[in-house]
Amino acid sequence: MQQITIVGLGLIGGSIGLALKRWSAENDNALKIIGFDTDLSHQQAAKKMNAVDDTAWSLPDAISEADVVIIATPVGAMKQVFEDIGPHLKLNAIVTDTGSTKADVLEWARSLPGHVNFIGGHPMAGKSDSIEAASADLFENASWVVCPSPTANETAIKNVLGLIAAAHAEPYFVEPEEHDSYVAGISHLPFIVAASLVKTTTTDRAWRDMSTLASTGFRDTTRLALGSPEMHRDITLTNREAIARWIDNMIGTLEEFRELLNEANDAELREQIGEFFQEAQDLRAKAEVVKPRAAEMEVDDARASTGNVMRSMFFGGLGKREDKDRDRRRK
Repeated sequence: MQQITIVGLGLIGGSIGLALKRWSAENDNALKIIGFDTDLSHQQAAKKMNAVDDTAWSLPDAISEADVVIIATPVGAMKQVFEDIGPHLKLNAIVTDTGSTKADVLEWARSLPGHVNFIGGHPMAGKSDSIEAASADLFENASWVVCPSPTANETAIKNVLGLIAAAHAEPYFVEPEEHDSYVAGISHLPFIVAASLVKTTTTDRAWRDMSTLASTGFRDTTRLALGSPEMHRDITLTNREAIARWIDNMIGTLEEFRELLNEANDAELREQIGEFFQEAQDLRAKAEVVKPRAAEMEVDDARASTGNVMRSMFFGGLGKREDKDRDRRRK
């Protein structure tokens, strides 16, 4: 039996625990899942919903025997977590994370001992809820970013791929800087736009009257602003350059639209504004989510095949154990 420790038991950490517990139950209870969170209520909730087998009172106790450590804390806490766990990790332990930014996280992970394999990760799933909303199905068919550190060995990478397969997600290999640029546009900018829209409208003197007219359009567009301020603060501070570039692009688009309002005569205004909205509608219709294909990720067949990935996992040596059992039965 192999031990996996999840540090941080919010929505993501709790959901990973539930997904791995499900996989373990289907495979002779090959895993022991330990959970740790500085908030004891999160530990209690995780244990009550069976997302972990046990919890620990201290971080060193939680990770000292772990074969795999999953850091699912807010990004802003990860640098300190790496420093705290480093002296207590066992030889050849694997450490991965779920952070929303990757370049800074991989830089912080350099503080880990040389005998530890770090593979950066980011499951592209979640919502504005805490551990009470955790689900084993949260990552179903979701993309899960994989950013191995330069020193991570192939076996460690395959183990993280096995973890991703156990959660029914799809691995997507990308460079840390590229990842941060991509998510700045599709995740971080939308939150900032939602927050800005809320501040722009609700601080206006007319908001009291306006609010009686606000309906589903306003609620849907501003829903993201209900997300954790602390979490998004940390994300923003670890991805400033990429976010600033996307804000500049957004401002450029808004200024383009404002020029239509200011400079066009009535006939031109109707035509050009209609074209602006039509182009946006066409682009949105084409902007469906595209799942990564194994060929695009440039990984070998063992990584691309969920079955092979799961067999290559060292979680309890499950794949090898099954092969030996079959051989014995044949004899």
